[in-house]
Amino acid sequence: MATSTEIAEYDIEELERQLNETRRELFNLRFQLATGQLDNPTRLGEVKKDIARMLTELRNREIAEAEGLAFDQMPAHVAAARRRSEDEALGRERSTPAERRAAARAADEETEAGDADEDGNGDDWDDEEIGRAADDGMGEAIGDLDPDDNDDEDGSK
Repeated sequence: MATSTEIAEYDIEELERQLNETRRELFNLRFQLATGQLDNPTRLGEVKKDIARMLTELRNREIAEAEGLAFDQMPAHVAAARRRSEDEALGRERSTPAERRAAARAADEETEAGDADEDGNGDDWDDEEIGRAADDGMGEAIGDLDPDDNDDEDGSK
């Protein structure tokens, strides 16, 4: 029996594959019930609930995609991330596809943050290098690269 937390961690392809397997199991259980060979009748209810959980997760993802929500912004996935951090704090190791995607996304964000300019003014120019270039007589050359300065050589715009 799969829990909703486990189901939330599946990829779409993996979730659809599990759904097909579970439906096949339900068919076999119904067949066993009809022929009188079913040993555990409670298993029928468990399998039906598993199917319902999987269909619910697929529908939640469909709705989230239509609303433009990111995968990690969905309520079930936020809760899973919280549990994951608790597991890490307790020293438990567990890696799921959703965790691997989240780790890759975090690594990408760190890389993007590291690429930001150091002086924080939003340009790619290093203010110290600009000052040195101006001191070396290259200030006009750097000034020519200023997109806000559209002056021609004769001073007209």
